[in-house]
Amino acid sequence: MIDYRKAPNVPVWTLATRDVQVPAVIGDGPMTAERLSELRSVLAVLADQPIATLEAHPLPDKLDRSRGIPLDAASPLAQHLSQLITESAKTSAAAAKATASGEILCRVVVPSRVAAELGQGLVRWMEPKGATGGFYGTLVNSATGQIVAKPTLVPVSGVAAAGTVGGAGATAGAAAAGGTVLTVAAPLVLMAVAVGVSAHADRKRQQAIEHITDLLEQLQADKLDDEHSALNGCRPAIDKATAILLDQGRLGVSLGLDSAVHTIDTALSKADIRLARWRSALDKLPAGEPVEIGTLSEAFPGVDEQGGTFRTHLELTSLAIALKRRVNVLQAVERAQSEPDNLFENFVRALKDDERRLEELEKGIAGVLLRLSTVELARPSSKRPVLMNGEVDRLLRSAYQLRSLGDGVALNGRPTDVAIEIARDRDGSVVVFPALPAEA
Repeated sequence: MIDYRKAPNVPVWTLATRDVQVPAVIGDGPMTAERLSELRSVLAVLADQPIATLEAHPLPDKLDRSRGIPLDAASPLAQHLSQLITESAKTSAAAAKATASGEILCRVVVPSRVAAELGQGLVRWMEPKGATGGFYGTLVNSATGQIVAKPTLVPVSGVAAAGTVGGAGATAGAAAAGGTVLTVAAPLVLMAVAVGVSAHADRKRQQAIEHITDLLEQLQADKLDDEHSALNGCRPAIDKATAILLDQGRLGVSLGLDSAVHTIDTALSKADIRLARWRSALDKLPAGEPVEIGTLSEAFPGVDEQGGTFRTHLELTSLAIALKRRVNVLQAVERAQSEPDNLFENFVRALKDDERRLEELEKGIAGVLLRLSTVELARPSSKRPVLMNGEVDRLLRSAYQLRSLGDGVALNGRPTDVAIEIARDRDGSVVVFPALPAEA
């Protein structure tokens, strides 16, 4: 959790992906977080190019770094961040003071307009309320949960950070005078979003694998275990490709990424087939009439239990989607890096094209889960006028399990700004945490 009491004045940068000029709406005076959020919305409307903001907070004493992706000081993201900090410290007292120790927690917020283009599925799921290692949102007392402080954000204007050409792309500099001064930092925004999205997708992969492992221990199903192993076997190739590409290397066939993509696409094809079968089975159910759990279980094996084939199929689909999203990010970064003068546009376009299919698959599954959660169960067929205790217990348990399928399902979400947290150490290395909605 960020302790704003250590640094009540927090520097904030406005980052553009190209030279743009907008009305002077930021100003130089301190502002609140709420005011900054409003101004981000204004800038997103007024500017032709995506405008992100970056805040520099004190690094929390306790931070679960295992949730993020580490990058060394020589990585493009770490270098661009260091350049921005170094140049800013020369002209801004607030930036110099906040970054003097070398250890900071940067918070990059990408506008909702860009986030919507990247696909809502990338940042839809929130961390569980009881999750450890989170540090998003207003500062609260860890014991009482009461709000204890809010930061004062100090705009850093007139910054001209030194940039590099090639690989990750364009130079960083100051926008034209006459309006709000923006730091042109396309490589920094690109790499921050890329690593944050990749970390988010990997977090979903980890959660899916944990669920699948538990389910397969109950099922002992060889075919599903083989499918799980094949998908999980794609991770080494994706991890290697991620490391190479984020260090501005080039992907080669020897990495095995092509075979990994084939395995993932095969799993997604199976998911499409299963989704079609589930929809067909739901359409065959008598409309508006109670259904016996036995009839429902024929089409959705184990639907009334925590374990079961149906739920394992759901988790396998989640795993395939998470892996596919990591691959999509790799392909998007590679395309963006291949054209230094068209960085962020290429990145967004590549993600947007592939994201459509994944969104349709997720929406289809969400629709199935919502329909299942509203199915009314009929009492088991029996010649006895009264149900046995065991039958009553199963009926109640099954009804509860069905209702729970609809928990947390969201067919459409309001586009939101995306926040990416980056922990920077004294040696310049960084850890990028999973991208989440800025309101988190």
